[in-house]
Amino acid sequence: MVFHILGVVIILLVSASPSGRADPAPVQYSAINCRKHTAVLTDFGAVGDGKTLNTKAFETAVANLSQFAADGGAQLIVPAGKWLTGSFNLTSHFTLFLHKDAVILGSQNMEDWPLVAPLPSFGTAADGSTGARHASLLFGANLTDVVITGNNGTIDGQGAKWWDDFKNKKLKDARPFLVEIQSTDQLQISNVTFTNSPMWNVHPVYCSNVVIQGVTILAPVEVPNTDGINPDSCTNIRIEDCYIASGDDCIAVKSGIDQYGIKVGKPTKQLAIRRSAVVALGSEMSGGIQDVRIEDVTAINCQSGIRIKTAVGRGGYVKDIFARRMTMSGMEKVFWMSGAYKSHADGGFDPNALPVVHNINYRDVVAQNVTVSAILDGLEKAHFTGICISNVTLNLGPAARELQWNCTNVSGTTSRVTPKPCDELPEKAGDCPFPEDKLPIDDVVLKSCSTA
Repeated sequence: MVFHILGVVIILLVSASPSGRADPAPVQYSAINCRKHTAVLTDFGAVGDGKTLNTKAFETAVANLSQFAADGGAQLIVPAGKWLTGSFNLTSHFTLFLHKDAVILGSQNMEDWPLVAPLPSFGTAADGSTGARHASLLFGANLTDVVITGNNGTIDGQGAKWWDDFKNKKLKDARPFLVEIQSTDQLQISNVTFTNSPMWNVHPVYCSNVVIQGVTILAPVEVPNTDGINPDSCTNIRIEDCYIASGDDCIAVKSGIDQYGIKVGKPTKQLAIRRSAVVALGSEMSGGIQDVRIEDVTAINCQSGIRIKTAVGRGGYVKDIFARRMTMSGMEKVFWMSGAYKSHADGGFDPNALPVVHNINYRDVVAQNVTVSAILDGLEKAHFTGICISNVTLNLGPAARELQWNCTNVSGTTSRVTPKPCDELPEKAGDCPFPEDKLPIDDVVLKSCSTA
């Protein structure tokens, strides 16, 4: 219900749809919390024609709904249509729900994506740009209880112009992400399709108690830095049932880079990844990465299965990593660890800050059409230790290299692995461990909610 009083728009929200408004049919969905109040984006003057800029409508909607944070929270329904917008902020105790035929379109006018400062744990932009960075399409910071969900509506960054300008070195400032949520407790992102992001797709950073599930992410494979899901300096995270096709890492676990990440000192820990895509750990891992549990991965035509990447100057650690039940095909490298990653935030890193990579466990892996079984390349002054690989069958493809296991500055054991591993990983009977206890995030049970 909308009232105009002396030029001021006042929106009255009710749990049931007010008479005379053509709301979408109610939809049941699952969320960490349901909402007492409901509004539809069109209540705020939005036009879903794919041409009208709706940034102001989104901003007004969120501002109005924020007043209900202490009264059961509120949800904003994005109905069917194409809703063009620039960057806008979310609020606490808030749900953004996308109808199955709703498409949020990122504006192609770069001025609609304002500039923001680099993250403290990165020092510079994530793609190495020396300027500022453009704000993500959906942004939030210092919030509590935020849900981005739907019945598989779409958020389309329309990133082609950004990709072309980046390729042709026309950008002074870094490309934006589709979603970046900072310093937030209780975050859910589910049942939404993300496509054509200018850069990374989903970036929770400095967050806790995060649930990401049922997400589809689509990016052209030839476009760099279009990572799928990047949990960064976060604690207690669950990523499940996600489909990701990306031009870079599908899931990349991070915690800041070099001296900046060391100074902030926020690790990513207690992370469960299930029934989703392949995973990279690093290279930005200077705050530490610990207790990551990866299960039931399915991958086709990927550069690597599980990749650990770090460098001299990173400091930090990657430790207590567990992966099991991986099924892959068309793999360039199945296991890949590298201590020689070349990128740095700037020249101010400490060459004596060496990363620790320890207690890395992979088991129950089957891969077809493999080119290289493993490249495990530690550092001369910081060997990668405690590597365990068991019950692995890698079937080589027609392009398979003669040297299948290339191991340097590493140590550990293997059991029942084919092809035969390198001498640095001798045979030892028994399976690699996988924790049997639950992570705290597994105690989070989603509630049954409605858009009505």
